[in-house]
Amino acid sequence: MTTELNSFIKELKIAGDQTKATVLGRFFKTGKGQYGEGDVFLGIYVPIQRSIAKKYETLKLKDIEILLQSKIHEHRTGALFILTAQYKKSDDKTKEKIFKFYLRNTARINNWDLVDLSAPNIVGEYLLKKDKSILYKLARSKNLWEKRIAIVSTLAFIRAKELEEVLKISEILLNDNHDLIHKATGWMLREAGKRNEKVLRKFLDKHATKMPRTMLRYAIEKFNPTDRKYYLCLKP
Repeated sequence: MTTELNSFIKELKIAGDQTKATVLGRFFKTGKGQYGEGDVFLGIYVPIQRSIAKKYETLKLKDIEILLQSKIHEHRTGALFILTAQYKKSDDKTKEKIFKFYLRNTARINNWDLVDLSAPNIVGEYLLKKDKSILYKLARSKNLWEKRIAIVSTLAFIRAKELEEVLKISEILLNDNHDLIHKATGWMLREAGKRNEKVLRKFLDKHATKMPRTMLRYAIEKFNPTDRKYYLCLKP
């Protein structure tokens, strides 16, 4: 373990709060059989984590990988804050290296907050002008978090007003049985609708009757009450 990595880990430990750790453990569903089972929290809220991580943005990938292997949630969160910051500042060659590193470590990007803070800013940004077939592979994965990476990564495309991928990947995930995928997909559809409501309405006219109710509710959240009621009434 390098001196810099050791210092980062120590600083996180000092910032921890057991009362907050208990609250976060419940919030991120760490109980037996829940999606976050086995995760350990130090009890550090996000703004403080960001502030600490910002001081260690020169960590090497080998150190970031050590953090990602940790059972401590804030270690993995910090690793992804640092990785995202490094990606933003890197040249094209290093961005490719970070992208490939990220995909090798998807098994450890294993909670919704970890996916959401990193996938659009690394995977989505990297693929913006490139072949996007990897997203379809991830969307069809048996791994919950890889599926969430696939759909949340499309936020980068949505920001660029490129909506084809979010619609296609949403179709793949229509029949998924996990609430976290329903929420993420509905969220991305809602964001797409902010850019082009006509496109979202066309998607809903085709799929609203088949969509999980949570996904539908998230997708139509910005509609007026009359239109929300219309689409909800289409759902059996």
